[in-house]
Amino acid sequence: MSDSETLAAFLDSTPAGTRLRVEDDLGDGFVRLRVSEAERRQAKQDIRCVEDAVIEMLRNARDAHARTIIMGTSRSGNARRIIVADDGDGVPERLRDRIFEPRVTSKLNSMTMDEWGVHGRGMALYSVRENAERAECIASVEGKGSIFLVEFDCSKTPEKSDQSTPPSLVKQSDGTWTVSSGPHNILKTASEFALANRDVCTLYLGSIIDSAATMYAFGRQFLCPNNLASTAAPIKRLGLMRDAASLVNAARDIGIAMSTRSAHRILAGEIAPLAPFLETLDRVREGDEESPKKGVKSNNSTNRDFRGLKIAPDDMDAFISSLKKAYCELAESYYLEPNVEPSIRITADGVHVVFPLSKL
Repeated sequence: MSDSETLAAFLDSTPAGTRLRVEDDLGDGFVRLRVSEAERRQAKQDIRCVEDAVIEMLRNARDAHARTIIMGTSRSGNARRIIVADDGDGVPERLRDRIFEPRVTSKLNSMTMDEWGVHGRGMALYSVRENAERAECIASVEGKGSIFLVEFDCSKTPEKSDQSTPPSLVKQSDGTWTVSSGPHNILKTASEFALANRDVCTLYLGSIIDSAATMYAFGRQFLCPNNLASTAAPIKRLGLMRDAASLVNAARDIGIAMSTRSAHRILAGEIAPLAPFLETLDRVREGDEESPKKGVKSNNSTNRDFRGLKIAPDDMDAFISSLKKAYCELAESYYLEPNVEPSIRITADGVHVVFPLSKL
């Protein structure tokens, strides 16, 4: 029996009120619901700011049974770019555009009521696209997840001006955790979602390049070199790449503009994968919260400066020579092999030098 026949049989077995909710069977478990014109018009008003769109995208991934969600954001001028990758149910290729139409959903009998209201009417992605400059499912494999790309003009769809102040996790007197007060920016929106759904899925949040590094590490952990990129889970696809050129191309295919230098840094481990977002937040007890300080930037700032340090070859040679000379003096005192080559790694937060220990 085909998916369409299965759904038709299911609808025949349900009460008439349920059947009246379905206008069209799109196949593969997706339907178009009957929704009034008033509800359709209201849907556009559901997204009043970028943060509203963020929560809808995250809920969409969760309701697709994602266990892992990686979100990357960037801001350039008035342009806010958001990429959400998940390992959920995925979307059939022929429906990747139609899911942004009003009333299209895969959740016929499983609407979700959570802290943000009802979800599953088939209006969330429609609302996002109506308010965005660009919104698309840029990659998807059925049963393996999807990657969504959304771009906003913040002069039309605003966001909180303070996107750098993170919230804290506050432990209440009864042992429960809440998110502290502060600007309701993307960081706070994401933290509220991550906390409320911590038993269901894990959220990773950072810059677009950070998210790419995380997808690369995620793929390296789970995929074999003989996996095909075209059939691999989109969220893991970057892990199949073994050189900078292929990584740049694969990233471009999932909506990530990456320089060759960034690709080399990811391959060399100089851009570390993100930690689960909740683990990056400060934890305080109720009553110990401090008022957020204006201008204090978190490592998770969605506007973080990711410009790296680049040292000229001659300067690096002189630096290494000085390090080796200093190490020789130390090695003599502690009976260590003095003639060893240090490894130097430059990251966004420092210059890391390691001398291998070899005892005489």
